[in-house]
Amino acid sequence: MNSRQRRGVILLLLSVLCALGAFAGVLAVISDVNSKVGPETTAYRIKGDVEPYTPLKASQFEKITMPKRWLSETAVTDLRQIQGRIAVTRLKAGSLLQSDMIVEQPELQPGQQEIAIMIDAATGVAGKITAGATVNIYATFAGDKKGEAAQSRMIVAGARVLDVGKLTPIRDSSQSSARANEAVPISFALSTLDAQRVAYAESFAEHVRLALVAPTTGGAPADQRDRTYTLEKDK
Repeated sequence: MNSRQRRGVILLLLSVLCALGAFAGVLAVISDVNSKVGPETTAYRIKGDVEPYTPLKASQFEKITMPKRWLSETAVTDLRQIQGRIAVTRLKAGSLLQSDMIVEQPELQPGQQEIAIMIDAATGVAGKITAGATVNIYATFAGDKKGEAAQSRMIVAGARVLDVGKLTPIRDSSQSSARANEAVPISFALSTLDAQRVAYAESFAEHVRLALVAPTTGGAPADQRDRTYTLEKDK
């Protein structure tokens, strides 16, 4: 091999080494970019201002993608997280939705209070009333005076059930045999006046019964006079 051929081989090897060096540099740049950016993930941006204490809807947010490393730990990445929640502060348009911006929707609305009473299992639509159901509450009262007809009254219409407890044995001291029955503690979200009506009925009514109401109806009779029933109405 003469000197010219040797120079050609050397130049060829240098070209290969330069190409390998350039390729390694490109890989290093790509690796550096990936290390700074990383994989992308889903986030949600607020489309328009959302007032505080209002229920959240999926239509209020738009889905975006961004590097996972730039998202905070509280960022919402799944819209199922907003179900049954409200905004705790005013949400500004363009902001990323964070889990600390939202809270569980309170069970009680302003002006309501929770009251629980024991309902006889046989008279409370046993097994069909669950939390979130709407019921009418009826109470049966004996006549105040001798010979006065007993009355059945709808004391609360459209009461919202908050919680249904477990069957609890109770002893009916009004019976001579003092036999044991089973009752269920049920709590309701009621206005102050309705809570007073329920408390009164539990204390003085002979029986308190629940009637399950269809979700599409309010449960209240069109005529308020229909809240009270006596046997004479059927005569």
